[in-house]
Amino acid sequence: MYRWCTDEVEPQERFDYWREVRAKGLFGVTAELERERRADFFGEFSLRQLGAGGLVELKASHYTVERSTSDIAYTPGDSICVYQQLGSGGWFGGMRGSDFAIANGSFATSHTDLPYRTAPLGAGGFHLRILKIPVSRIPAQDRRIRELTPKTFNDHALAPLLAACFADLGEAAAGDDGAADATSLVQASLVQALAHLALIERGIVRPGSRLGQAALRTARLSQARRLIARHLQNPDLAPSMVADLLGVSVRHLHMLFEAAEKSFSQTVTNERLKRSRRLLREAPERLIADIATSCGFESLATYYRVFNAAYGMAPGDFRARVPEGH
Repeated sequence: MYRWCTDEVEPQERFDYWREVRAKGLFGVTAELERERRADFFGEFSLRQLGAGGLVELKASHYTVERSTSDIAYTPGDSICVYQQLGSGGWFGGMRGSDFAIANGSFATSHTDLPYRTAPLGAGGFHLRILKIPVSRIPAQDRRIRELTPKTFNDHALAPLLAACFADLGEAAAGDDGAADATSLVQASLVQALAHLALIERGIVRPGSRLGQAALRTARLSQARRLIARHLQNPDLAPSMVADLLGVSVRHLHMLFEAAEKSFSQTVTNERLKRSRRLLREAPERLIADIATSCGFESLATYYRVFNAAYGMAPGDFRARVPEGH
């Protein structure tokens, strides 16, 4: 991962450096800000290469951005971008279509080599994630991909799937469990799913096609796992409950997990154990029975049996081995 922040530059030079080196050189855009406001400018970003795509998270105080025809000629990208708005909202304009606003938590898609202007709404500044995927790395090849002017994601059924994939992609990038090959495969699968979900929403990939079905399977599995995590405390957490929330049949839900490393029930148990381990470390004063209940185990006896089977020790012994302050 590459990180950079304007704190590394003298205050009077921060916006000029951001505009010439970061905005124009790295992102291929023209940044503008009134001269009297430049002394207070702040910006930071991170860049991670994930599978075929690059994931940028950017935070910055208020300024305006333009991707002009000269910017495009200077730094052509030939990629599609999926934007996730995390701040107070943003405005896009200057395209062949109509101007639009994008709210916090919403998504937009575009091809990099079409002109646009954008600015944050209000005084809060920018905060967004951008997944950039080269067109050459997208299996669905269609000339219409290069005609994608910026547009919000308006399909309310697909948006939660997109959010789940984005969240999983961020966690896969941040994780370091030693399984580098497995992590790379997960990242590549999520990047492809996000690209094809965006193309489904824009009418370029059919949901029932091979690529569309693969993207929907990956995304639904991501969302199912997030629904499990959200409802872990419920001891009655069952496939029927998650299937209803996901909008699929129980049979379809089990098919999603058949292609994964763990079944539905194994995933639930594993997530409950992981959460209990974290609580054992972070809350040494909390009763083990209370931790078991809060993680959805139906009884203390069940919790001890499952924990011992997984880790070869009782929860109390695990807690005793945790170094103080960890």
